[in-house]
Parts: sequence; C-alpha cells; structure tokens
Amino acid sequence: MRITLKRYQRLLLALLSIVLLSLGWLRVSGLTLFVALVPLLLISASYDSSRRHWWAMAGWTSLVMGGWCVATCWWIYYAAAVGIVAATIVQILLFGGVLMIYHHFSKRARPIHAYTTLIAGWLWAEHLYLHGEISFPWLVLGNGFAGDVWAVQWYELTGALGGSLWVLIVNVLLFEALVGGKPRRRGYVVASLVALVLPIVASLIIGATYAEPEGAPKAKVTVVQPNFDPYTEKYTTPTARQLAILTSLIGTAPSDVDFIVLPETVIGDSGDAIWEDRHLASGSVAQLERYRAQRFPEAQIVVGAMTYHRYPDPAKASPTARRSGSLCYDRYNAALALDGDSTLKVSHKSRLVVGVEKMPYMNLLKPLEKLIVDMGGTTGQLGTDKYRRTFYLRNSRFPYGVSVAAPICYESVYGDHFGAFATDGAEIMMVITNDGWWHDTEGYRQHFSYSRLRAIESRRWVCRAANTGISGFISPTGEVVQRLGWDKRGSLTQSVTPLREPTFYAKAGDYIGRLGTYLFILSLLYYVSYRIRRRNHLVN
Repeated sequence: MRITLKRYQRLLLALLSIVLLSLGWLRVSGLTLFVALVPLLLISASYDSSRRHWWAMAGWTSLVMGGWCVATCWWIYYAAAVGIVAATIVQILLFGGVLMIYHHFSKRARPIHAYTTLIAGWLWAEHLYLHGEISFPWLVLGNGFAGDVWAVQWYELTGALGGSLWVLIVNVLLFEALVGGKPRRRGYVVASLVALVLPIVASLIIGATYAEPEGAPKAKVTVVQPNFDPYTEKYTTPTARQLAILTSLIGTAPSDVDFIVLPETVIGDSGDAIWEDRHLASGSVAQLERYRAQRFPEAQIVVGAMTYHRYPDPAKASPTARRSGSLCYDRYNAALALDGDSTLKVSHKSRLVVGVEKMPYMNLLKPLEKLIVDMGGTTGQLGTDKYRRTFYLRNSRFPYGVSVAAPICYESVYGDHFGAFATDGAEIMMVITNDGWWHDTEGYRQHFSYSRLRAIESRRWVCRAANTGISGFISPTGEVVQRLGWDKRGSLTQSVTPLREPTFYAKAGDYIGRLGTYLFILSLLYYVSYRIRRRNHLVN
C-alpha cells in the first residue's frame, strides 16, 4: 500500500527515526527501538518502484543510518577522527543496503517476502559486523537495551541478537497495523502487543526467579582504578611513580582478598618492555609480584600489560610478527595473572579494534599498516590467540580452585566471544579496559553498560577495572552492585560467587545471526527465482 507524504513530512519522519534509534545509547531507554524503524518504513511506502524514487529512498536511508551512528558514536572522534567517518560509512552501506533491498522487494514481491528479507538481512548484517574482518558491532539493536536489563533477562538464551530480532518483528507488525487494511489492522495491533509484552513478561519471571546456588563459596575481589590520563600522565609520569600509585591502591585491598584486578595496558610501556619468555626480569612485573607475595600471598593479581613474544626461528613467526634487525617478535595487548607461579599466565586480546590494533584484510592492505592510529597504548598490528585462555587460582579458601577470565576492553562488546570464556570454564569474568581515550562522553558509559548484557548472557559476575572509569561489579542479572565513576582514583571490593554452569547462549553463540544469514541468502535466491518465473509467465 502506497501512502502520500510531502518532502517536509519525510524529513520529519527521518529525524524522528534517528532520535528513536539513538535514545537507547543516550541513557534514556531502548524501548523506543520498537517504533524506531516505523518512520523509515513509512517513507519507503510513500515511494513507487521507479528508479528516481529508489534513489530518493536511498538518500533518506543514508540520512537515518548515518545520523544514528553520529548521534550515538560521535565520541570516537577523540580517539581517531577517521574512525567515526569510517564507522558511519560502513553503517550506511551495510544496514542501509539491507533497507534498500527491502525497499526494492516491497515493490515487486509479496509483503511477507519483503519483511522476511528485511529481518533476516538485518540479522545477517549484524552477524557480519560481529564476525567479519571489518567489525564495529556497537550499534547492534539488541545492545540498545543495556539500560533496560529488566526486560531482557532471556538474553541467557539468545544473546543480544535475540533483542535485535525482537525489535525488528515488533516494528514490522506495528507498521502493518498502521498501513494495513481495516480487516487486518486489529489483528496486527494484537500481534504487536503480544510480540512486545510476552518477552517482557518472560524476562520479569526469569529475573524474579533467578538465584545463585545456596551455600556456594564466595571469592573476594578488589578492582583498582588508577586514573592515569592516557594522553598525558601515562607517558609523562615516570614508571616508578606509576608503580607506586598502583601498589598503594592495591594495598587498600582486604588481607583475605582472592583477586586484585588492574586495568588494560597499565604496565609494559616502551621503557619497561615485558618479554613473555623472561617476564620476571621485567621491573614492573617483578615489583608487583614481590608486593603481592609480601602483602597478599594467597591472592592473584590480574593486570593488563603490553607484552612481547620473540621468535627464535623467523620462519615460524605469525603473520603479525614484526622485525627489527635479526629480532622477530609479536606485540600483544595482554592480561597477566601473578600468583607466585614461575610460569607466566597470560591471555592475549583476540578481538582487536579495527584501524587501531589491526589492519583488516592484512594481506591486501599491508602497505597501509603505518596508517593505523595509536589508542589504548597500542600501535600497529597486534598479535592474537586462536583460542581463549582462563586463569586458575587455588588457595586455602578455594582448595579445589576457581577459574577466571579477563576479557580485554573491546572483547566485552562481543557476546559470543565473552560467553565462550564461560564454556571454557571461567567462573568469574574480569573485564579490564582503558576508556580514557574518549574523554567524558557517552563512549565509556556505553562500554560499561554492555558489560551488564554480557553478565546476563553468561550468567557470571563481572568485575570491571577501568583506568579512568567506570569500574565496578555487575551481578549475573545485570545489576550494578558497586561502581567507581569517571576521573576518580580508588578501589572497590566485593564478594562474588563463582558460577560454573554455562548458559545456552554461551554454548550456542550467535546462532540467531547464523540462522538470519541462511534465511537472507534463501530470500535473495527465492526472489531471483520468483522474478524469472514471473518474467516467463509461470506465476501471476
């Protein structure tokens, strides 16, 4: 059904769509997402199948997708101006492309086919953004509920893509309720309400009935927030002074603490290189280990560091290895676990920030590697692990041991990657990050809120140590139990329960994205087949 709209009405609808899409990331509510795409679908319905109208619709779609990205992620500019430009372009091409395919199909195919293509195509685009070489899945629709965790407790079954599917279905049903004929309108209104309310009711029931195992032992965790300005203090303050600040903060932990967590890349700068084959020779690691052994002999320190791994045989070096004369080595953004073990316990960051820590399609773009920007204390192509590592601590309070994982910064945006730590045995999650590069903007707040979703998806306690904030503790239901805000130096301590059973989503990963990808491909193939048969007068 085609509706009539004037240009100024289309502009108002496009601006309304931008606002409704953005509010979930601007600390208002993600509930506006349920109607956020309806204005854009109305604009599509106001055009016919002509080429001129196709390009007009492409303009409105680009405005909405680009405006949504800029309104919510403009803060990337502080770290790298090119970053927000690149993110906006990809957002327009990827998700705008899906919307334009829907627009094309809506004029030439049955409505159910067009809607299926829209929903499946959007899920495919999100899955590609989560798992592709060029990856910035910040605006996955399901992430918009990070401030409304009471409504998405069922993410333990679906992950954030389940929230995206929910949003897309409700938008399509509401749109049909608006533009459909009177005989069907009531049915679509009822279907919209059912699709909206049932998941909320299920979430409230899950949240109200969730309980940690009775009598389970609790681990005492201290998170440290040193508040080193990454633009100035980190590189102008002598290493000895920074270590003195760190040890003084560590010293505020209770004597019976089990874990002390420090932020991403807080040690291991250029003047204090940490080589993984001789880490105890490093000044910062050796000093932290000595302090731990004296003050907290039964505790484990989890600390973010820049580390180096040398390759005695360059022929066996990884594709990301660097060369300096005869020296061949990899550089890592890593988490170290210090507990008196002579063998270095290290976990390397594996989900790297595109354009900051890695060059996508490296084999093709290797000549441009020097264009990679500097952020988070990391420059250039970093090395990665092909598998996830967890840390293990055994002491008098945990004679049978407890396993923890330390996802680093950007890794907390990826639900399947985060949850896989749980399937690998991690009982407590310790997110270490440095969000100071974005200044006092929505960036670090959004990043913190994503950990609330990850806690629900994996049903694990999240202990978050951020250099400049926000540090804190998040329960398995996504509740923020303690937090230390922006630009504050200090520490927090909390008793948390190690939990062993992985959730369905942690084991299955982003299966909704995979299913959406398969269905999108089938929808495209079906459309081609349908058009061929119609051209040959085999169908009406």
